[in-house]
Amino acid sequence: MKAKLLMIVAMLSMGSVTEAIAQSELEGHIKADVVSNYIWRGLDLGHVSLQPEMSVGWRGLNLTAWGSVGLSNYKDDAREIDLTLSYETGGLSLGVVDYWTDANDKRYFYFKKDGTGHSFEGFLSYDFGPVSASWQTFFAGSDYQENDGKRAYSSYFELSAPFRLITCDWDAAVGLVPWKSDFYETSGFSLTNLSLRATKAIQITNTFALPVFGQIVANPSSQNLYFVFGLTLNALF
Repeated sequence: MKAKLLMIVAMLSMGSVTEAIAQSELEGHIKADVVSNYIWRGLDLGHVSLQPEMSVGWRGLNLTAWGSVGLSNYKDDAREIDLTLSYETGGLSLGVVDYWTDANDKRYFYFKKDGTGHSFEGFLSYDFGPVSASWQTFFAGSDYQENDGKRAYSSYFELSAPFRLITCDWDAAVGLVPWKSDFYETSGFSLTNLSLRATKAIQITNTFALPVFGQIVANPSSQNLYFVFGLTLNALF
């Protein structure tokens, strides 16, 4: 009887240790950006916006929720919620994103072709160190060509290079759309994103720093130029 009791205690202890190890491998964060302009891949998607994000990761598998809501033009700017499931190993990252906005339909759980706000995208990226490369393609949802109603498979390719200069973290990026896409407003192969971003963490207290960033974005295809300022509130868990 005593031996059985000791065995049960041992098993419970091992379960507690296993649970503790599993929990210690979980990673996550909560953050929110406030931006002067919502610019994405060279497209102007909104005015001053609040963009919260939360994620949880385990052994390279990550689930992220991201959103955007207009602050200065709340009635006209589309509300957006994106869910991303991804896997990272070494420098390789791949996954699927569900983008949803209420620009066409206010119903989140509406998936029919005639007005769904969802667009589903697959992506693949690799970090080579000095440079990272990524490819994204919409494969389902609301991505259709307006002239014939066929699926567009709108795609985007980007090269980005991070570097450190003058006490700031910088990131330079070049993005292009390889073929016609009404989503990206291109008629064929087009350079849509040339961007340079600088980020600096301002130390507020001994334990709290506030990252601020500035970004200049040019879209040669649409002949537009944007300058964005933002700040980030971070919380790790």
